[in-house]
Amino acid sequence: MSDEREPRHGAAEDGDDTAAATRPSGKRSARRVRTSDSPVDTGSVATIDRESSRKAEKTAGKAKSSGTGNPFKKLVKFLREVIAELRKVIWPNRKQMVTYTTVVLVFVVFMVAFISGLDLAFIKGVSWLFG
Repeated sequence: MSDEREPRHGAAEDGDDTAAATRPSGKRSARRVRTSDSPVDTGSVATIDRESSRKAEKTAGKAKSSGTGNPFKKLVKFLREVIAELRKVIWPNRKQMVTYTTVVLVFVVFMVAFISGLDLAFIKGVSWLFG
């Protein structure tokens, strides 16, 4: 399986570690990261920590009961999260945008012509058949 971050093609072959910029692949890691605050490190895949699970249940109960908060605070929080996510987006530059737009327009024109041709062929075939 591949790692979450893979080096850019050709960057690792140069021997320059600074040029090996990595980008997230979008895949989740198969391994879970072990936290160091676990009281017992048995080496097993999963350990049961009853105290932390109780704390998680208590905080989950509090989160469910706080659903009747101020709607304006929720709206502001939502908008802040949207802005934070939009900052993570890799926006295309002008050249990429022109290229993408051209490809989409050419594809749309092709599909319109193709479907129009099929429609015309079916009209001719049906009128020939039922005359």
